[in-house]
Amino acid sequence: MSSLRLGTRGSQLALWQARAVAARLQEASGTSCEIVVIKTSGDRLAEAPLSEAGGKRLFVKEIEDALLGREIDLAVHSCKDMPVVLPDGLAIGAVLPREDPHDVLVLPAARHAGEVRLETLRQDLGASPRVGTSSVRRIAELRRFLPDARFEPIRGNLDTRLRKLDRGDHDVLVLAAAGLRRLGFTDRISATLPFDVCLPAPGQGAIAVEVRSDDGGTRTRVATIEHAPTASQVTAERALVAALGGGCRTPIGAIAELDGDELDLRAVVASLDGARAVRGRLRGSRETAAETGTRLAEQLIREGALAILEQVRRTQAPVDGLQP
Repeated sequence: MSSLRLGTRGSQLALWQARAVAARLQEASGTSCEIVVIKTSGDRLAEAPLSEAGGKRLFVKEIEDALLGREIDLAVHSCKDMPVVLPDGLAIGAVLPREDPHDVLVLPAARHAGEVRLETLRQDLGASPRVGTSSVRRIAELRRFLPDARFEPIRGNLDTRLRKLDRGDHDVLVLAAAGLRRLGFTDRISATLPFDVCLPAPGQGAIAVEVRSDDGGTRTRVATIEHAPTASQVTAERALVAALGGGCRTPIGAIAELDGDELDLRAVVASLDGARAVRGRLRGSRETAAETGTRLAEQLIREGALAILEQVRRTQAPVDGLQP
């Protein structure tokens, strides 16, 4: 069976994800993969805040262009980095089992003494900690929990961010638990943010494999590594974002949890200053995941979510033709 060309970013985490997909394809269908590293706009603009640089669409555009141009056969992404509306001719071929989707707080190594209760860590941080994050969603959600915090942008690979934290650039970082766990940094987690404090980005913790819609051979092989439970969760979360008209630079948090054959979907749309937030929750069948996401979005819209999102969009201009 011929080898497939697998496109990915070159970061440590991206390569971990690419190798995980390649290993699963080898095991499931005997398919080998040649990993092709593609530098994206997000990598070139490594120091600019995402809200100013054009959003997480920056992390997939060049890879998707290579896929459409048949330079690669499949692409591997962090699911949360993918726009909910894919370019014509592309589709998600498989989603891998989800890692821990929570956001976490990470203290400098000199202050870290293992994972503690969230309230204990908040007290230790003091009145106005310098919180490193470039995510408008995290800032919007955490303003309620840390009302006097100074949120400061931070970019770069995971090890770069940890190095900046440890040298004193910030008092604490907000990071995805999934990346820390996958790269062996679980022991750096200082406190986990429960969903009632901070809902994660839609798709957080999941790895998506993108393919060309007309490439039946690759789609068949990629389908052998699909994790159906995670796929249903991601489908509900992405359908919610699509129905809200949201993108990667909008403060929308969502998580779908499995309860047997049912999905328990929670979501929030928050203003950038954290002053306004619309929250909702809905249960539905795994078989109708997209419908559940759409229905919850409609509920949020009735309660004022679109006004919040429109206010956010007015503060964010597209960059280099990349829509937010």
